Amino acid sequence: MEKGKVFVALDVSSRAEALAIVRELKGLGAGWKIGKQLFTREGPALVKEIVGMGEDVFLDLKYHDIPNTVAQAGLAAAALGVKIFNVHAAGGRSMMLETRRMLDALPERPLILAVTVLTSLGEEDLREIGYHDTPAQQVARLARLAEESGLDGVVASPLEIEIIRSVTHPSFKILTPGIRPANGEKGDQKRIATPAAAVAAGADYLVVGRPITQSSDRKKAFLDIRAEIRNG
Repeated sequence: MEKGKVFVALDVSSRAEALAIVRELKGLGAGWKIGKQLFTREGPALVKEIVGMGEDVFLDLKYHDIPNTVAQAGLAAAALGVKIFNVHAAGGRSMMLETRRMLDALPERPLILAVTVLTSLGEEDLREIGYHDTPAQQVARLARLAEESGLDGVVASPLEIEIIRSVTHPSFKILTPGIRPANGEKGDQKRIATPAAAVAAGADYLVVGRPITQSSDRKKAFLDIRAEIRNG
């Protein structure tokens, strides 16, 4: 997948809504993020349907459980044909190592990314749940742990890209939510950046949701973001 690829967040309530967006943007180079809301309503069948259309899917279920359970979930995700799935780095080294070990037995496997710190969490939120480091320090620690555990990269706020690049190998992938176009609204995310700034900082893939899916002209919104990335 090319650097700067935009995964559109299908945070909608039904198969019909999701497929309408996919069909509207099909052929423009978008990927698709399917998260808990849509997956819980529509299940694996919709993932397979979109993959069957020749589309790239990022399955954003943030697995976090005992090692064997997460590894088996990863195998199930791979069987759906997704390009990327993710786990919580906070699940620990053994969980990530086992997931990578089991997926490596496949002839072809998805990228496995680790969630570091959710973009909705700020420093006060971390303190409230018992973490005393800043978001950047926590992200750096978890990124190093994910790399040491054999994962392909991380999901992280655009504001932490620089620190991740300073502690990991250049080939380590960074997928960045918290993306808002230059004229966009923040919504409920606290650590955000524009598409161009995120890619310039070193993001490999971006996730963009509402600025595209809630636009009155989704195709234009998507193409404007692609142009913003291209033009820096």
